[in-house]
Amino acid sequence: MTLTTEKAFSLSDRVKEKFHSTFADSKPLIVRSPGRVNLIGEHTDYNHGFVLPAAINKAIYMAVSRRSDDQLHIVSVDLDRTYKGSIHTIEPSGMHWPDYILGVIQQLQGLGHPLGGLNCVFGGDIPLGAGMSSSAALECATAFALNELFGLGLDQMTMVKLSQKAENAFVGVQCGIMDQFASMFGKKNHVIRLDCQSLDYTYVPFNTEGIRIVLLDTNVKHSLASSEYNTRRQQCEAGVKLIQAHHPEVKSLRDATLDMLASYVAPVDALVNQRCEYVVEEISRLMAATDDLEKGDIAAFGQKMFATHDGLSRKYEVSCPELDFLVDQVRNEPSVIGARMMGGGFGGCTINLVREDAIDTLVEKIAPIYRKAMKKDMKVYIGQIENGTSLGE
Repeated sequence: MTLTTEKAFSLSDRVKEKFHSTFADSKPLIVRSPGRVNLIGEHTDYNHGFVLPAAINKAIYMAVSRRSDDQLHIVSVDLDRTYKGSIHTIEPSGMHWPDYILGVIQQLQGLGHPLGGLNCVFGGDIPLGAGMSSSAALECATAFALNELFGLGLDQMTMVKLSQKAENAFVGVQCGIMDQFASMFGKKNHVIRLDCQSLDYTYVPFNTEGIRIVLLDTNVKHSLASSEYNTRRQQCEAGVKLIQAHHPEVKSLRDATLDMLASYVAPVDALVNQRCEYVVEEISRLMAATDDLEKGDIAAFGQKMFATHDGLSRKYEVSCPELDFLVDQVRNEPSVIGARMMGGGFGGCTINLVREDAIDTLVEKIAPIYRKAMKKDMKVYIGQIENGTSLGE
């Protein structure tokens, strides 16, 4: 078991120290961009549904300064690797990790914003492969930093949209907008009910006293996540097309009903119908869960988290044995209000709402059981909801 307790300011200091030792003659701009959790509403964003994310106290810290030439010097503190290139030749690096930054630069250039050379150092404590969207945090950090550094005058929504496009077009993952939105727009002690169709959003208070967000990391990486993510998206689009032949007004699964699926999708493709059923049910479940929060009925909210997991595991089939095991282990624990897998799937974390005074006991109980059953150690992250992307110190 690993219990993460690293303080954010030490990470910021580490990034600044690396910047100063690498680029001794410049004073950087510092940006902090958080990862995110999503309480409920998984795989609904690219179906134009609703999501309920929040920014968390795990973040990317980025130090940047302008150069007098056209060169890009980008340093990853965590990987101890450096990328060098030209602002005039933006193409995939072949190293993968710089592409999240390069993709944002390409999007800014495509909008007609003139950019110059750049020194950049970044590092973070968002666990890779744990479903907390380190990639979106890095993209948002880049957009925010370049907006500040070059005085581009962009608003937050524009930065969110171009960060998403960078991941879609440059990195090649067809993610929805939730991850970047939550990273940029997060608000301390609130979740965000985001309408992924209109991008209207509402902050819903999440000041549940005595309850903490606990992420149990399976230590399984997302080996299938990118390819299967794109496949699920294609399956959802296939279901919409079958419905549109009879209901042209249906533009996405947001507009579909279970009756439509039963009539027009199930007879043609049972697997596509199964995928679409989960999404339609999840959109409805999220709206009911938001009502639970507004009423202060956290127990009812927690039960919907368990229902989401069951749908993700059995209908959408993006879980894995390790995720299912961890959810099943806490399902009957009195201290656990709700739990489900979180993120794209095939590994990463379960998100759990746990009574604060029972966290240690719960972890001490589950960690050895998990190790024995899965032959892996379980990592633990205790989260709190924080503000979104901002200037750091």
